[in-house]
Amino acid sequence: MNIKNLLLASSLALASAVASAAAPTTWIDGLYNTGEVFFAGEQDTNYRFTVVTGTATGTGGYGVVTTGEGFPFPIWAENDVASSWLTPSANAGDSYDPSSNGLYKWSISFDLTGKDTGTASFAGRWWADNQGYVQLNGHTISSGVNLSSPTSFGASAGFVSGLNTLDFYVTNNAQNGGNPTGVRVEFLTSNAAIAAAVPEPESWALVVAGLAVVGAIARRRIA
Repeated sequence: MNIKNLLLASSLALASAVASAAAPTTWIDGLYNTGEVFFAGEQDTNYRFTVVTGTATGTGGYGVVTTGEGFPFPIWAENDVASSWLTPSANAGDSYDPSSNGLYKWSISFDLTGKDTGTASFAGRWWADNQGYVQLNGHTISSGVNLSSPTSFGASAGFVSGLNTLDFYVTNNAQNGGNPTGVRVEFLTSNAAIAAAVPEPESWALVVAGLAVVGAIARRRIA
């Protein structure tokens, strides 16, 4: 390979390596607002519903997208085109936990395989009846929430390569009658860069060889 071709090949290899290092960021697949891709009355299978303690039983392990009409609306913040409340059963007004607090978990999972976890982040807001906290992979990232105005949550660390889980824990305070529970989640931003490809050894060899030639030429000119 002559010097001109060597320099050209090494330049292309270096450009490829730089391009890989500057991978674009994309929305994190698997992060959905509650009720985002479902109609009212359907189960939102993006969010798994788990009873930790309490009298709610759920519907096949998932919550139901509310219509936004009747009790507990308008006490709960109104549904909109971005997100809707989920409740344990098809009747949003069902009453639970008459004598002791209930604790319920709403979970969504997303896969960061092939993404650079160091660049991952998301931010959003949520509502719940009555109170709660949010955990990413078992670590609390937000606490304190109410049913009439949104509470912010977000993370820029704590991600793992592969499957990640975001849990929204909701406490339903004990009340004998008129005591529904539910959750509403809305993501505002999210991103994660595609993991940079590791250049092949041949590419690095071309880069090193090209730099060596450039250095030799420079030294000759100085001499």
